[in-house]
This record gives sequence, structure tokens and C-alpha cells, in this order.
Amino acid sequence: MNDMTETTVEANVPAIQSAIPADELARLSDDIIAALKTVYDPEIPADIYELGLVYKIDIEDDRQVKIEMTLTAPGCPVAGEMPGWVQNAVSAVEGVSDVDVNMTFDPPWTPDRMSEEARVALGWY
Repeated sequence: MNDMTETTVEANVPAIQSAIPADELARLSDDIIAALKTVYDPEIPADIYELGLVYKIDIEDDRQVKIEMTLTAPGCPVAGEMPGWVQNAVSAVEGVSDVDVNMTFDPPWTPDRMSEEARVALGWY
């Protein structure tokens, strides 16, 4: 085993290695989250990140970003537009090569996913 290419976090669980330098990966992650925080559900005065609508963000070695997210309800009136808003916001991040947004309703969103910041914004504290 070459210690430079593989690390073990815990027994039998290999650490995820990225071709992107750690400092660049951290900057990309922070900038992607900041971009997601500019996207709001028009019916709720909180951004999609703080609402807990973003389930997963993957940054591939080629800097393609894959986002798995949901909506507050399957019948949300912006269901057709929200993925485009997310794609546009994240595509504007320096260093991102492409963005793929996957909508899912499994698991369904619940208010328990909201951050404290979103709860305060909505008066749900």
C-alpha cells in the first residue's frame, strides 16, 4: 500500500481521495454552498441550503458538481424551475466545469432538516 495515494479513516473504510488539492476543494465547497444560499424558494423566506433541501453535493475530480436535492413538496409550483436556478447559481462558481442537479423525494423533506437560521427566519423556533 502506498501511503501517498490511499489512506484509511477507520478500519476497512478507505478515505476518499481527490485529484483536486485540499485547499482548492475547500474553496470550491465553500463557494458552492455560498452559491446555493442565493437560491430561494419563492414561497418561503429562506434559502434552499438552510431549508435543508440540498441532500448531497459531490465534486468530481474534473470539477463537475453533482447535486441531489428535493423540494418542500412534490407539487411545489417551482419544481420545474428550481433545478435550473440551482444549476445557474453553482455554474457561476469559479472552477466548476459542469453542474448536474438531480431532484428526489426520497427521503421526503421535513421541517426537521431546516437549520436554526432557517427556523429563526421563518419564526419556527
